[in-house]
Amino acid sequence: MVAAFLFGAIALCWAMLARRFAPQSNTARDTFDAIIVLGYPADADGNPTPIQLARVTEAVQEYERGIAPRLIVTGSAVANHYVEAQVMARTAEAQGVPASNVFIEPNARDTIQNACYSVGLMKAHGWISAEIVSSPGHLPRAGLIFSRLPIEWRVHAAPSLEPLSADERYADAVQETLKTLRYLAWTRWRERCASADLR
Repeated sequence: MVAAFLFGAIALCWAMLARRFAPQSNTARDTFDAIIVLGYPADADGNPTPIQLARVTEAVQEYERGIAPRLIVTGSAVANHYVEAQVMARTAEAQGVPASNVFIEPNARDTIQNACYSVGLMKAHGWISAEIVSSPGHLPRAGLIFSRLPIEWRVHAAPSLEPLSADERYADAVQETLKTLRYLAWTRWRERCASADLR
């Protein structure tokens, strides 16, 4: 019992430290070939949830600031039958981004696949750099994932559109710490990109 408790405590510390020191970029550049918006489920009616809307809205604002000339929205139908990337694309277009500047990656079912499939799409177009937009708590894990991929990148946080309660912040921190631990211990080996194909 004591050994299991110590092992669990050490594992959680490992994940927390990895998040604390996760890379935020590998470049000093200020502009990029694309802005990648990491997926989040739509609601049961196919409308953007507050978290999804916050990510898209921040990405559109970065696009309007001239950070990149195009968006890549990524995510499959994970929580329901609405494809996250398609809902995000419609939202970006409703906010003024031309459809020709929004690229849809509709197959990713988790953050590793968001990264891998988006970088594959970038390679197909000859793009080499991206700003990664997601929720603040999600970005440390995203940074760990993108640090293993052959592009120039930086992360950029999408602020919440509505204040989170202390309980919501705590729940998000716990969930992301556990997901980071799962990534470090398991999924980064099991769900690796075919990196040779991305170079």
